[in-house]
Amino acid sequence: MSSLPRSTPESQGLSTGALDAFVAALDASDQEIQTLSLVRHGHVVLAEQWAPYRWQDPHLLFSVSKSFTSMAIGLLVDAGRLSVGDQVISFFGADELPEQISANLAAMQLRHLLTMTTGHAQDTVEALNRDHRMIRIFLGLEVQHEPGTHFVYNSGATYLLSVIVQRVSGEKLLDFLRPRLFEPLGAHEAIWAESKEGYNTGGWGLSLNTESLTNFSQLLLRRGVWEGRQLLPAAWIDEATKKQVDNSVETNPDWRQGYGYQFWRARHNAYRGDGAFGQYCLVFPDHDATLVITSSSPDMQAVMDLVWEHLLPAFEGGAGDGTPRPEVLELLPPTGADPVGNGRTYEFEPNHTGVTSITLAEDGSVTLAFQASTQAEYLTVTEGAMELVCRPGDWQETLDTLQEPPQRLATSVHGDGETAVVTIRYLETPFVVTLRCRPDGDRLVVEVRFNVGFGPLQSTLTSK
Repeated sequence: MSSLPRSTPESQGLSTGALDAFVAALDASDQEIQTLSLVRHGHVVLAEQWAPYRWQDPHLLFSVSKSFTSMAIGLLVDAGRLSVGDQVISFFGADELPEQISANLAAMQLRHLLTMTTGHAQDTVEALNRDHRMIRIFLGLEVQHEPGTHFVYNSGATYLLSVIVQRVSGEKLLDFLRPRLFEPLGAHEAIWAESKEGYNTGGWGLSLNTESLTNFSQLLLRRGVWEGRQLLPAAWIDEATKKQVDNSVETNPDWRQGYGYQFWRARHNAYRGDGAFGQYCLVFPDHDATLVITSSSPDMQAVMDLVWEHLLPAFEGGAGDGTPRPEVLELLPPTGADPVGNGRTYEFEPNHTGVTSITLAEDGSVTLAFQASTQAEYLTVTEGAMELVCRPGDWQETLDTLQEPPQRLATSVHGDGETAVVTIRYLETPFVVTLRCRPDGDRLVVEVRFNVGFGPLQSTLTSK
């Protein structure tokens, strides 16, 4: 629970009925909300968690990370160590720059990295993932447009901001922000993925819990002041969160209201940091309020629509539509017939899931063996192997010891008469994987499905 004071909604000018209807609408949607917090006038008026997810667990924030990278740049600008007008190429040596520096690359400034107007025709992050030499790849890409003239969402640009922070400060982005931002906010759990080049990834990879992200939302609303201390420059927050560039090329209404320095503008004079699959840090200056949501949303605009449908009237005195909130907020394990179990163990060639063997026990439990070297790309893994025993019925919680640090999992098994279906929730991420295991003669055919992802969501494995 947040260190911020708690209050009844009515004490902060809101209706409990309106907030109940909001929670009910989120719960009934297809967006799989995991945690949320609503703060009004500095008081937490709504703090929810959908079991088995918890407020206190670190959560992978994806592109909300960008907003924190922006704050590091702002601190260095405020200290006179950077300027938004600095040439990007000035931070890199001849061994990192292309032999021929184009006019557009030479014209690229720090402000263009911040505002996603580098001049690239598409996001550079896919190109960066081709090789561990991400800096050289970014600087070697063609810059098709004059910087400042075209908005293209570009996570690779934020990676370069992280590199620049480290070059200028002598500290990795996380280490630079830890005493200046994370520790004062109580975010001792903060971890940030690193590239093979030794830089925090900047545009993605930060994990914080809901309490810490709630505290950050309040720091933004208060223009950098936390418990009487000016942690961040007020002028920088003003610049970062206002419309710096036009992004009306975007499709969804809350993604075409303008872009700042690693922040999205939204309708109704709001702004936010957001991340893939429904991670939100929303600030409503007109209503002295903030909203934090973590989720596994397949449609991020749908969540924003629910916010405007329910919260905006609540801020303006509405009492809601009378829909009661659910008595229990939870994401139940799937149910079905008893899972098939034949006592056999099936082995697999190396594959993208990391599964090396699956045992279908006669009691319906399923044991999955994993090898770290083939884990999915979004996980930070250690060396070694792990066995995961999954049983029918309620969620069983355990730790994924291949990740660093170990992360919470919830598992369950059910069947449909021919299969054993394993569901695994990675509780510190939006990801849920389902493995439908069907014996076929001497082999096991496994249909693998992820709930959300950046690539194909379905694949099939067949044992040896």
